[in-house]
Amino acid sequence: MGLCSQHGPTSHETSQMPRAQRTIVIDRPADQVFAFFTNPRNDPMRRPHLKKIAAQGPAGRGSTIRQVVEGPGGRAIPADIQVTVSEPPSRYAFKVTTGPVRPVGEFQFAPAGNGTEVIFSLHADLGGIKKLLMSRPMQNSMDGEMAALDKVKALLETA
Repeated sequence: MGLCSQHGPTSHETSQMPRAQRTIVIDRPADQVFAFFTNPRNDPMRRPHLKKIAAQGPAGRGSTIRQVVEGPGGRAIPADIQVTVSEPPSRYAFKVTTGPVRPVGEFQFAPAGNGTEVIFSLHADLGGIKKLLMSRPMQNSMDGEMAALDKVKALLETA
């Protein structure tokens, strides 16, 4: 599997599970960057395939964030998230609890000069027919999530 330092995997082999990781530095303090990524109201600004999102209270450990994403053919797919880790301002993790594919993701935040290094990782364990049918579309979706970090960087640094 090829790797690109900016966007994670650049090719997908059928024997591999969908996964992606990217590191980016945003010229803002960690508390501001953490607050942006952990506020569900900001997700539509960086995730164009997101059709609907609603948090059930603050996005803390154990909370549920209801979301609907655009699937194949524009079909609406529920993809609710449960927050599994919330350690301001250094770490935020989640798992998808509804929908046909249930990826797990994590953001890590660390000071980097006058800014914040953000490491974002996603992976999904697929088996059987899901692996055959959904690996490539899921990988494409994850690669899109990684590329969207550039949009967040631009938004935060020009704010």
